[in-house]
Amino acid sequence: MTITAFPATARTRRPSLQQPRFSGTAALAPERAFVPAPAPRIRPAAPAAAPAAPAPVRAVPDGTEARGFVLYVGLGEDAAAADHIELARLVGELRALTSRLAPSAETHAAVALAPAGAGGRDVEVVRRALGDPAVQQPAVEAEADPGIVIDLTRKRVAIGDDIAPLTYREFELLQHIVLREGSTVGRCDIIDALWDADADDRPNERTIDVHVRRLRAKLGGYAEIIRTVRGAGYRFDRHADVTVLASGPSPDRF
Repeated sequence: MTITAFPATARTRRPSLQQPRFSGTAALAPERAFVPAPAPRIRPAAPAAAPAAPAPVRAVPDGTEARGFVLYVGLGEDAAAADHIELARLVGELRALTSRLAPSAETHAAVALAPAGAGGRDVEVVRRALGDPAVQQPAVEAEADPGIVIDLTRKRVAIGDDIAPLTYREFELLQHIVLREGSTVGRCDIIDALWDADADDRPNERTIDVHVRRLRAKLGGYAEIIRTVRGAGYRFDRHADVTVLASGPSPDRF
C-alpha cells in the first residue's frame, strides 16, 4: 500500500467559525420613523350674513308722530272697594311706574263720572266719557236730556220740567258746595257755615253725611254731581248737563 504525504503548505484550512472582522468605520443608514401624512386643511366656511333688522312698526300714519298714549282703566268705586284699593292710590302707583320706566314722560289723570245706576261696563263708560274716537257713541235720543238747573237766585233745582222737592236746609247745603266749585268742602266747614255755634240742632260730621244722602236721593239721576272725597268732604264739578244760575251778590265766587 502506497501512502502519499502532502506537504504542510498544501494542507487545506478549515473555514473559521468566527465572524469576520471589519476595519475602519462603517456608515449605517438611520432607521426612518413613520410620519403620517398631514391632514388636509379645511378652510372654515365664511360666516353667514346677519339678517337685516326688521324695520320698526309704526302705529301711526306716515307724516305724523306719536306723542303719547291713553290707557283707559275701567274700575268703579264698588269694584275698587272690593279690590281693597282707592282710585287715587291706583293712579299714584301707575304714575310712579311711568316715572320709573320713562323719566321724561308727563302724565295727566282724569276721572270719568256717570250718573248712579247708569249701568254698562266701566271701561266702556270711561272711553265714552273721555271721548275715545274708536268707541261708537250711543244713538242720540229723539228728546235730548234736559239736564239739571241749579237756580241760586230762586233757590230751587229744576230737573227737566220738575222741581226737586228740596228742603231749605238741603238747598243751602247744595248751594254751599256748588259755590265752591272745584274745591273740596269739609264737613266741619259745612257745619260752621250753615248752623250757629250755639244752635240746638247743630249736627256732627256723621249727620252731614245723612243730609247729603237725602239731598242726593232728591237729585235723582244727577245725584253724583255732589262727589264724595274720601276722608275729606264733598266736591262739586261742573258738567255739560248741569246749569248754575246766579245773579246779584254771592257769598262766594263761583
